Amino acid sequence: MTVSRTRVVPTPDDMTAFAAGLATRLTAGDVLLLSGPIGAGKTHFARALIQKRLADLGVAEDVPSPTFTLVQTYDAGGVEIWHADLYRLTHPDEALELGLQDAFDTAICLVEWPDRLGADTPDGALHLTFSSDPDTEARLVELTADASRWADLISEFCDD
Repeated sequence: MTVSRTRVVPTPDDMTAFAAGLATRLTAGDVLLLSGPIGAGKTHFARALIQKRLADLGVAEDVPSPTFTLVQTYDAGGVEIWHADLYRLTHPDEALELGLQDAFDTAICLVEWPDRLGADTPDGALHLTFSSDPDTEARLVELTADASRWADLISEFCDD
C-alpha cells in the first residue's frame, strides 16, 4: 500500500517546526530519503531535525551540511543519526563504502540525493520530495511510503 500526501511549508521557520515535529517520532532503523533540487529545503529540514533531537538532550551543536564529508553522524541519546549527502557520488557502490547499509538498520538516517543509492535504496523508507513555489518562499514536501507503518505519520503531518 503506497501512501502519498503533500505538506505546504510556508516559511523557513515552518520548515524548522515541521522537521522538529517529525524528529520526536523517529527511532533506530527509520530512513528518510530527501529528494528535490538544490535549494528546495532538504538540508534545512535535516539540520532542524537533528538539532531538535540534540536539543532534547540539552546539546546545542552546529549541524553542517555533509556535502563534502558525505556523512555526518550524531549521538542522539542511545541512537545515532546519520546525515548523508550523496550528491557528489557517481555510483551506488560508493554509498555502500560509507557504511550506509548497516546504518539503515541501526540508526536514524537522513539521506539527501537518495537516487545515488540505485538498487540499494532501503525498503520501508519514508520518501520526502521537496520543491519550491516559484512565487513565494513556500516549499512543498510530498511524503510517500510503501510501508504502512508510515501511514499515520503522513496523515498527521500533511495538509491534503
